[in-house]
Amino acid sequence: MNTEDQAPVLFEQRVGVDGAVIGIATLNAPRTLNGFSLAMAQLLGEQLQRWARDPAVAVVVLQGAGEKAFCAGGDLHGLYRSMCQYRQAGHSDITANAFASEFFATEYRLDHAIHHYPKPLLCWGHGIVMGGGLGLMGGASHRVVSERSRLAFPEISVGLFPDVGGTWLLQRVPGNAGLFLGLTGAQLGPSDAIHAGLADVHIAEQQRDAVFQALQAQPWQADAQANRRALGDLLQGFASTAPAGPLQQHAALIDQLCEDDGLEAVVARILAIDSDDAWLQSAVKTLAHGAPGSARLAYALRQRGQGASLAEVFRLEYTVALHGCAHGDFAEGIRALLIDKDRNPQWQPATLAEASAAWAETFFTAPWPDDRHPLADLGRDDLMRN
Repeated sequence: MNTEDQAPVLFEQRVGVDGAVIGIATLNAPRTLNGFSLAMAQLLGEQLQRWARDPAVAVVVLQGAGEKAFCAGGDLHGLYRSMCQYRQAGHSDITANAFASEFFATEYRLDHAIHHYPKPLLCWGHGIVMGGGLGLMGGASHRVVSERSRLAFPEISVGLFPDVGGTWLLQRVPGNAGLFLGLTGAQLGPSDAIHAGLADVHIAEQQRDAVFQALQAQPWQADAQANRRALGDLLQGFASTAPAGPLQQHAALIDQLCEDDGLEAVVARILAIDSDDAWLQSAVKTLAHGAPGSARLAYALRQRGQGASLAEVFRLEYTVALHGCAHGDFAEGIRALLIDKDRNPQWQPATLAEASAAWAETFFTAPWPDDRHPLADLGRDDLMRN
């Protein structure tokens, strides 16, 4: 049977030694590169809670169906339809887009829960891991990349910003490279992903079955911390070294380019790169053709996110995301990339000067008091234990 005739997320439990259970969740939409839908988020969140409460479950694994991607991003088609309906109805209240409100709340809540999951959670990030895929993978306790892994926050090309906790993750990239990755959507191979703190270990894709067999053979304990250590040791037994990629090779240059003396200066230096290196050329091209508003929002979130908790970051991103769905470039970016496919977005604002700090400020205006924010409960207690 074609797996895509089945549920959008497949769940399996494999019993190992002494009855220990390994829970395996597989994103199941390979034809759309496992694009992350609202249904996926709902199903996965519910199952992760069940596994968190089941004392027989020792380890949870998250992977994607097909050979091409773990998860290439969120449900852009669904969000585009909701934005068109919102505008056609003449709404001005950003919460009136019911689909976007529910989608981002459910996705961010799930991503936050993964960061705080009480049991070892292994994410196998093969192939394309971008946007929403990085939101899922970023918080896993053990993050595997293989030789075909390509990680990125490419939101500047669709008029959004690095969300799903991207503000938090990119702040933790060594040096100034997090700002560079957010502005350019530059893709990272396995070694650079580990260097950036977005992955933990490189294992050849052909070893996946052997790793899963080893999970069943491992004598897991009742102590989750001990199991985290054991899982780390198990994965290291299969690990191999990937060659350093361009992020590491150009680390000194990137630090100089992204020395934070204002977004305008950073962008000007990146666009002035004179190099025959294909990776750098691609980064320059993506920034040059990307949404100026997205660059500004990524920068503003980076500033506001300094010192913020993960929960606070998700609350910030949620407010900005709903504004982006209401009056930002997000719909235009999706139209140009996926709907009309003309790859000629008409960004508004059209220049970085127009996408000023004052312009970005409106995206942080919340339509609710702090205690009524849809994600107000994040970080107050361990939601997976309730």
